Amino acid sequence: MRDCTGARAHDRHGEGELRPYFLWDEDVSIDELHHILAGPDGPRRDQLLAKMLREARDLDVWNFVRPTEVARVLERLRRRIGRRHALEPRSVIWWT
Repeated sequence: MRDCTGARAHDRHGEGELRPYFLWDEDVSIDELHHILAGPDGPRRDQLLAKMLREARDLDVWNFVRPTEVARVLERLRRRIGRRHALEPRSVIWWT
């Protein structure tokens, strides 16, 4: 089984320093992403959250943010995330 880094679950030593597979083109580690997403709203947070919502597997998203947080910002980020059917408001509410 693989986690959000693309590494196998039993191979997690130092994973916080790795780049998440869904942010392959960003210079941000898993630890940095957790820090940014836990912080206040802002342009960089919105950019990374939208990219994560667009590119990551749904279950990996919940390792970084709670469904209630996604529901809170979904309208604001909708144009950045494209046509993700899994992120319709009713499916986000289901996770809450």
